Amino acid sequence: MDFIKPKADFDLISFGEVMLRLSAPNKDKISQSETFEKNCGGSEFNVASGAANLGIRAAIVTKLPKNKLGHFISRRIRYGNVSDDYVVWDYSDSKRLGIYFYESGVYPRKSAVVYDRAGASVCSLKLSEIPDDIYSKTRMFHISSISLALDPYLRETALEMIKQMKKTGVAISFDVNYRAALWSEEEAKAIIEKIFPYVDILFVSEETSRRMLARSGTLDEIMKGYADDYGCKIVATTRREVVSPIKHNFGSRIYYDGKFYEEPHYMGIEVIDRVGSGDAYVAGVLYGILSGGDIEKAMAYGNALSAIKNTVLGDMSVSSIDEVETVIKSHNATGHQDEMTR
Repeated sequence: MDFIKPKADFDLISFGEVMLRLSAPNKDKISQSETFEKNCGGSEFNVASGAANLGIRAAIVTKLPKNKLGHFISRRIRYGNVSDDYVVWDYSDSKRLGIYFYESGVYPRKSAVVYDRAGASVCSLKLSEIPDDIYSKTRMFHISSISLALDPYLRETALEMIKQMKKTGVAISFDVNYRAALWSEEEAKAIIEKIFPYVDILFVSEETSRRMLARSGTLDEIMKGYADDYGCKIVATTRREVVSPIKHNFGSRIYYDGKFYEEPHYMGIEVIDRVGSGDAYVAGVLYGILSGGDIEKAMAYGNALSAIKNTVLGDMSVSSIDEVETVIKSHNATGHQDEMTR
């Protein structure tokens, strides 16, 4: 894919908030739980970590409070195999780490999230706090619309980074990842459509395309439309069927170079924790692209990594490339298969 640089210090740099995740254990509701399990999460970090664990070199641009909570997140970034070279520290009196509370659903009760992230340190991140050489340090830059929704000031920083990355020939990956709890459909549409002309690799769900972005036609027409209207080179749409909170079917469809690609869905995924599974899909696809694979291989990595992530607690994908390739082989196999890897 000639729109991606052949080499740089990093294969992928992402931009976004990394939060503290507090989860109610044992399928408890937030309102009843007296204890919470501590972890971390954030869409762009999940993508960087998932891809890095498969084998590429990744970093994240974020801002953390200089306190014990910030140090916990910093250690988790390193644990996720992601460089903290571009982590900025907040020493101000108003420093804080964004938090989200999570409860896992059981039919008919849906899973739920409560955010407590207003005024987090990342919202004060300035372009001047980011080293100027970052624009020559990566082959790809990834961001989601969550970073655009959090704060108008952070939005300006993110937009300028996208523009500067594009000027230096860095491929831009963008996940629409619309969150109704953060901004209205009207505000999101107006801002996101301004981003599209810079985007090389676009991730967007069919529901978001039809509802928030008000696009019509068949799914193929919608996906091709992003390429025709804005010049997006790759358009990926996940296709998830939620049978129940603990049973999903999952696949995706990708448009690239005038053709559509799809493979059989992963059926009957046994869901332990679905949070981050969409990010795992993005991570797998980007890994496939950056590691020199063709688009079908990239799609297979994305589908498999997402399917596996559903079976793992926490936001982060923790799969190796060997595990992913084993799952892909099993997914494509026919006939008898061993019940255990040993």
